[in-house]
Amino acid sequence: NSSPPMRAAWLGAATTPFEIHFDRMAADYAGARPPYPPEVYEALRHSGVIGEGVRVLEVGAGAGLATRELVAAGCEVVALEPGERLARRLRQEVPAARVLVAPLEDSVLEDGGFDSVVAATALHWVDLDRGLPLMHAALRPGGLLGVWRTIFGDESRPTPFRAKVAAIVAARGVAVPRRPDDNP
Repeated sequence: NSSPPMRAAWLGAATTPFEIHFDRMAADYAGARPPYPPEVYEALRHSGVIGEGVRVLEVGAGAGLATRELVAAGCEVVALEPGERLARRLRQEVPAARVLVAPLEDSVLEDGGFDSVVAATALHWVDLDRGLPLMHAALRPGGLLGVWRTIFGDESRPTPFRAKVAAIVAARGVAVPRRPDDNP
């Protein structure tokens, strides 16, 4: 089994809200995250995004909440995690995953090296103008992209967390539907 050549380069000091906030509190962050429902992984399995022998690039792996399930499904996982502390925790929690400490935008990945790219409650941190072409290039022809996220609590109740996430999404300049029935 040959791994494609990959390099992760961290270009500069921590400057994004993620790097400043979440990585500093890696243990709390890992402990506070609710698990994704089994139906998420079943849908990913059914669509071929994950499964035995599927080579997966995980963007923004955090402390390994989804990574653990990807490995358990038989995937060969390369996990990108920009936070040093979260990456260290990820390596401890999911030793079968190959962890690269870098954001997607600063990673050099072999073109066509992955069957799937996934992002679990992480894509809102990615500069999509740079990240989407990188994800596309990393996929083999016919490769798949799986994106999902957690919605915390009652969406109708404003919280500082929701305000921060909304500001990040708004800064992208793209309207993102919140539920399938919001799509035209």
